[in-house]
Amino acid sequence: MRQVHSFAAGEWVRPGPGARPIESAITGQIIAEAGNDQLDVAAMRDHARSRGGPALRAMSFHERARMLKALALHIKEHKQTLYDLSFDTGATQSDHLIDVDGGIGTMLVYASKGRREMPDGHVYLDGPPEQLGRAGQFHGRHIYTPLQGVAVHINAFNFPVWGMLEKLAPTLLGGMPAIIKPATATSYVTEACVRIMLDSGLLPEGALQLICGGVGDLLDRLDCQDVVTFTGSAATGLTLRGHPNLLAQGVRFTAEQDSLNASVLGPDATPDTPEFDLFAKEVTREMTAKAGQKCTAIRRIMVPEAHLPAITKSIQDRLERIAVGDPRNPDSRMGALVSQAQKRDVMDKAALIGGEAQRVFGDPDNFAMTGQPGAYVPPMLFHCADPDAAQHIHQTEAFGPVATVMPYRDLEHASALLNRGDGSLVASIITHDPHVARNITMAAAAFHGRLYFNNHDSMAEATGHGAPLPHMTHGGPGRAGGGEELGGIRAVLHYMQRTSVQGTPDILTAIGKHWVPGAVQTTDKPHPFTRAFGDIALGDTLVSPARTVTLDDIETFAHFTGDTFYAHMDDDAARANPFFPGRVAHGYLLLSFAAGLFVQPDPGPVLANTGLDNLRFLQPVSPGDSIHVHLTVKAKTPRNEDYGEVRWHVAILNQDDTPVAEYELLTMNAF
Repeated sequence: MRQVHSFAAGEWVRPGPGARPIESAITGQIIAEAGNDQLDVAAMRDHARSRGGPALRAMSFHERARMLKALALHIKEHKQTLYDLSFDTGATQSDHLIDVDGGIGTMLVYASKGRREMPDGHVYLDGPPEQLGRAGQFHGRHIYTPLQGVAVHINAFNFPVWGMLEKLAPTLLGGMPAIIKPATATSYVTEACVRIMLDSGLLPEGALQLICGGVGDLLDRLDCQDVVTFTGSAATGLTLRGHPNLLAQGVRFTAEQDSLNASVLGPDATPDTPEFDLFAKEVTREMTAKAGQKCTAIRRIMVPEAHLPAITKSIQDRLERIAVGDPRNPDSRMGALVSQAQKRDVMDKAALIGGEAQRVFGDPDNFAMTGQPGAYVPPMLFHCADPDAAQHIHQTEAFGPVATVMPYRDLEHASALLNRGDGSLVASIITHDPHVARNITMAAAAFHGRLYFNNHDSMAEATGHGAPLPHMTHGGPGRAGGGEELGGIRAVLHYMQRTSVQGTPDILTAIGKHWVPGAVQTTDKPHPFTRAFGDIALGDTLVSPARTVTLDDIETFAHFTGDTFYAHMDDDAARANPFFPGRVAHGYLLLSFAAGLFVQPDPGPVLANTGLDNLRFLQPVSPGDSIHVHLTVKAKTPRNEDYGEVRWHVAILNQDDTPVAEYELLTMNAF
């Protein structure tokens, strides 16, 4: 029998007092035990705070991102171990791809986003600086820095790998250590993945710990620097949310829990359209993947009244082709529920739904695996003729391969039925009509964390109703828990504190490592384009000579480019425009002249101009005006071992030193 260890304060700890048996979903036999009531959770918290946190915070965002990438690739090399263990959870090989490969993929996305969207530093800037003083010497800015506690992740049984990694990736990227508490039923898979990560040697000491079993009094020891996340049932989520110490200490808490997700067949998706078949395919897949044990699985199926018989028949035909069996058998399309206890719970919930709806597919007393020792159930499809009068189909989640099909009259009715779920993680709408999508969005988006639209244009690329992507927010209001996970860098910020800092431009520049207008500018160095990436510093500035803009310049540019807009060519028409004093120079002419004023033409460290951001034309330039440029190093971001990105603040000023245009220039500079 497998001994599922915890990893506490740098040591692997065997199961002890209070250990619980774990059964195989396939055979029902006890295959492991986990838990130890004597685990020193106080030492775990202190270890995370004293060792893991400081080590992670000493790393930059980019260093942590590179660590995530290396971890993900290391897990990928050992994923067969996780596959082999996961069969006993009832998961098929296809289910492993969702859990194991999905978790690895999520880590790789966060590694990439950390390098592309975060600075190679320790402070994340939230928006531009705000000038708070009239003279420009008092500014404010929002910043994010890592919390100095530990993130406690309490996870569900259905995704022992992805459920851990999708939370762990943004936690580590944010600079915070984690204590993982998986559901006991599948903790042996999580333990194996944690061992793989720790054996890699890539993680700082104290960055990752594991509790297999109960958390003891850990929640009583947390404070405002800690975070608790939870995935599981609404009942458990309510208990955790109301924990006295979490409330008293203002501990950040986010939950992802029960969700009566739904799918709507648009009124335009008639039986002769590709959308009709797509809908039946999506419903069938979401009912049966992971044996329906997915927080995003479709529980309610809403179709126009006229198409109810046809879509029900189509789903029935597809379910007939789902082979339920031993998940180790490659021919099995759906495996077992995770345990006999879960099977009993699903059957109890299905009975409640059956009180309001007729079961039209799936007899648990007569299917291929009837009488087998594992926790097998068939896919069960119910039909509810009166969804307005029903209660349980909108309130009871049978966490298994159970869904209910129901009719709707019009889009208003469909949206009302969607919202009867009182908050869900996702609703899907299969339609090719943009107006249908718009109407349902306006009526139902407030009740859903994600709206997934699909049709024959997107079906080849769409990832599916039930696939939370690391780029997009995962969570939902109300019954779904009111929390958010994933969503790109948004998830990282959950493990950081947003602070508004106020002071002079020099102080804000020093804090954020991002030059703020008004801060010191150094103008006595060689041309910045002649110096390597490492030899230029924030605030280094080139002040160019001046150039007079002539009427001939304006006309030449107009005829050469074809931009003969009247403000550049017709003095009377330009004067009639409230924005112009007469004929004026093209904005893009000014940009071209500016480049000519600051570019150093010889080969050197500047490898490429990759674009410009935040361009603003502030003041018209008339014939006879002169312009000059202030080119200032605003930010530096290494991209690889050979070059880094330099963000330059470019200010174009006229003869009175009044800014006429501003933008940020991006270049790649060699080291």
